[in-house]
Amino acid sequence: MKTWRYSVALILLLISLGLAACGTNAQPTATPSNRPAWFDMELIDARTGETFKINDFSGKVVLLETMAIWCPNCIFQAAEVRELHELLGNPEDLVSITLDVDVNEDQASLKKYSEEYGFDWRFSIAPLLVARALGNLYTAQYLNPPLSPMMIIDRDGNVHHLEYGQKSAETLLEHVEPYLNP
Repeated sequence: MKTWRYSVALILLLISLGLAACGTNAQPTATPSNRPAWFDMELIDARTGETFKINDFSGKVVLLETMAIWCPNCIFQAAEVRELHELLGNPEDLVSITLDVDVNEDQASLKKYSEEYGFDWRFSIAPLLVARALGNLYTAQYLNPPLSPMMIIDRDGNVHHLEYGQKSAETLLEHVEPYLNP
């Protein structure tokens, strides 16, 4: 139990120190299309080993959540995301991405987690620069998995935050559907 508290504290400290402890002061900057720079950072799908970027899904709606394997709220929330896809008939233009923000977790553990619970969308360990961007651009709460932080990235790359806390599939549907049917 203490391990996750230390992990969250470490992440917040690294963010506040500008990742100086990691030997980099790189700052996310906006890309020419005015999308945040973190949209163009490579992520690795723990389930398949394939790399992807948020920008790969330009023109689609992305539902992004942050999580950690140890977080019981995250299991509930992911099950609701699965149900959301079922309610919508698994549309091709809705992409779900789950980013693990715990620096102590790895790709192999995340793959096992997603397979064990039958979650079949993209799961990735958030690189430190991505975690930093989430914390700096949107709030440090994105690095606190039990709050069930989620955002919708619309077809144009605009970020829309969802309220913190667990959200049912029906609530997610109310938030996502308007972006799928402009």
